Amino acid sequence: MAKILIGTASWTDPTLLATDWYPTEATNAEDRLRYYASQFSLVEVDSSYYGLPAEQTAILWAERTPPNFTFDFKAFRLFTGHPTPLKVLPKAVRESLPNELKGKSSVYSKDLPNGMVDEMWDMYRQALMPVHSAGKLGAIFLQFPKWIFLGRDSLEMLEAARRRLPDYAIAVEFRNPNWFSEKNRQRTFDFLRDQGIAYTSIDGPQGTSASVPPIAEATTDFSVVRFHGRRVETWDKPGVGVAERFKYLYNEDELREWVPKIEHLAKETKEVHVLMNNCYADYGVRNAKQLEALLQITPATIGAS
Repeated sequence: MAKILIGTASWTDPTLLATDWYPTEATNAEDRLRYYASQFSLVEVDSSYYGLPAEQTAILWAERTPPNFTFDFKAFRLFTGHPTPLKVLPKAVRESLPNELKGKSSVYSKDLPNGMVDEMWDMYRQALMPVHSAGKLGAIFLQFPKWIFLGRDSLEMLEAARRRLPDYAIAVEFRNPNWFSEKNRQRTFDFLRDQGIAYTSIDGPQGTSASVPPIAEATTDFSVVRFHGRRVETWDKPGVGVAERFKYLYNEDELREWVPKIEHLAKETKEVHVLMNNCYADYGVRNAKQLEALLQITPATIGAS
């Protein structure tokens, strides 16, 4: 059986900090990370989606966590087909933009010269090297938006990510059901296996244009499961904030549905990363602890082989 690591997507969400989950003495970033790492073996860093991470911050994360702790990182939004505000690009990149782009509020990677995109990939990779060198980097998560379907361009995006991060594990999450049509499903999984990219199994709302089936599939020697909640009314609604979109507390029966699926993945791989992305108040940490109990993972066995 593989190691099963369980955690949440973020440990600094404002709605979590507003609860009493952290001890009163955990008053700063260092204290909160140390406490979180005493409770869970895994965390997902979402800030690396909104802007390129800083190497100094990565150094601190590595220093403030125990040897068996693991960080997963979301890829920068520019790398996964999302519109990216110019203001979050590095200053040197902004200043080097072609004149016709400097007046835009957002850009896509396809708008930029290839060399500029390569440079930012390298900056991203180098910034996370301290966590990787400490043996604490789990995987980089590529989260594709719902408008990206299976096709030549999207497959080239995945190939490029694999090429640009040769020494990092990669996982991808899809938000378009086209990847799982009767025609495309096997092709999708075969391609991921060929590229050495882990498929991200997700639990999320069903019945929307951004819904994908809750399939548990292993395509590399590690696998990922992300729980997004089941708020159908907010999943695909424009203008909904993150807190509202993921404001969902799973009940035990809903979590129990995933126990055999996670155990199946554990038989097929060496390591399973399970992350609660229902990051509203203490919903994520509560459900993560429930899932640990259902899978019979105790603090004594967290991170153990």
